[in-house]
Amino acid sequence: MTTYLTPALAWRRMREGNERFVAGESSHPNQDSSRRSSLVENQHPFAVIFGCSDSRLAAEIIFDVGLGDVFVVRTAGQVIDDAVLGSLEYSVGVLGVPLIAILGHDSCGAVSATKAAVDTGEMPPGFIRDLVERITPSVLTSMRQDKHEVNDMVVEHVKQTSERLVDSSRVISDAIESGRTAVIGLSYSLAEGRANVVSGIGEL
Repeated sequence: MTTYLTPALAWRRMREGNERFVAGESSHPNQDSSRRSSLVENQHPFAVIFGCSDSRLAAEIIFDVGLGDVFVVRTAGQVIDDAVLGSLEYSVGVLGVPLIAILGHDSCGAVSATKAAVDTGEMPPGFIRDLVERITPSVLTSMRQDKHEVNDMVVEHVKQTSERLVDSSRVISDAIESGRTAVIGLSYSLAEGRANVVSGIGEL
């Protein structure tokens, strides 16, 4: 069944799923063999989640959704690169997804590593350095606002990631301008299991 939702209705569906998860009442929808069979030819996800790769942040589980419901892109520290932009543009431009959720979380290792690099001046080796360089502007902005806790930096990074996404992609910014898509920034509490709204771009 094809479901074309507004950004607001897509967020409502995500929020209700997260509330079930927090309450320990997940319904595990769309996870049976008939759902699997119905999706062989095409997909119509109602949201795209761009989140951190952290193993405790399993997107479909924390929003209580199933097969075909959400298009998921994940990198450590939800860091944007060209492959991420291409994946998100595909979800909006080709699949017509009405909502992009940027999902960060407290105690994020990538943000913690960036804070440590800024504090000590010592950059990590290899490609971890690339992650740190991309998160550094968010950490510095947070510090300039006199917010020195990692979880404050996570929130700032979610906000900056949302803005960078819209600034970088004409496909996504056009979809937001026409009201077809919105971007919502979320910060997830590992202990509570709740995804809290920290920013929004577009009509929600």
